[in-house]
Amino acid sequence: MRRLLVFQHVPFEILGIFHPMLKDRGFRIRYVNFARHPEARPKVGNYNGLIVLGGPMNVDQQDAFPHLAFEVEAIRQAMDRGMPVLGICLGAQLIARANGATVAPGPAPEIGWYDIDSTPAAADDPVLAPLAGRRRIFQWHSDVAELPANAVHLASSADCANQAFRIGERTYGFQFHLEVDQPLIERWLNVPVHREELADLRGQIDPDVIRSETQIHIAESYALGEAVFGRFIDLFGLPARRRLLRHR
Repeated sequence: MRRLLVFQHVPFEILGIFHPMLKDRGFRIRYVNFARHPEARPKVGNYNGLIVLGGPMNVDQQDAFPHLAFEVEAIRQAMDRGMPVLGICLGAQLIARANGATVAPGPAPEIGWYDIDSTPAAADDPVLAPLAGRRRIFQWHSDVAELPANAVHLASSADCANQAFRIGERTYGFQFHLEVDQPLIERWLNVPVHREELADLRGQIDPDVIRSETQIHIAESYALGEAVFGRFIDLFGLPARRRLLRHR
């Protein structure tokens, strides 16, 4: 049985539609919830892959959230071992930081449904080929990561040049959220930290517009998420290639 390590930062950021796909493929999943157990330091070598989920903090808040420094090092260890690694939103930013890239506030928050354009490199990518062209995908972020020097650029949006990237054969960062379904989006709209954020952005982001657009786009997003995550799962069938260089 393949063992998957998942770094979780808040209770409402979860694997979403990805979870049942992994269970159906026989994965044993261990969530490490740093909000509940900030002192947790699992051994990456005991697992076959690593997924780092999103969260409302940013990568530079290591004084308030010391586990972020551990996560950066854990990502490096997983990459060195040739394990499949996926970062979503904050997770993608942590992968970027682990590979020497800068993370900073973007020109504008992207909360809701936004156009994502794939790059030519995505057309032949083993995981993101289904993205093809322009897609409307759900977002919730204010920070953006620059593209690491050792990465392949796979997607962009108007206010976030680096929406998706790959490093080597098995490490991916997605700024967007393909894991969401409609109930999860509704949950995000109602958690206190997000309600406060939306109140501060009154006039820029309308929750009711997000709800109406979710009705329009969620079916296509769900299908795209299943296709992309299915391809990521397939990476576990490839032989691991250990990396000899650090990612600093």
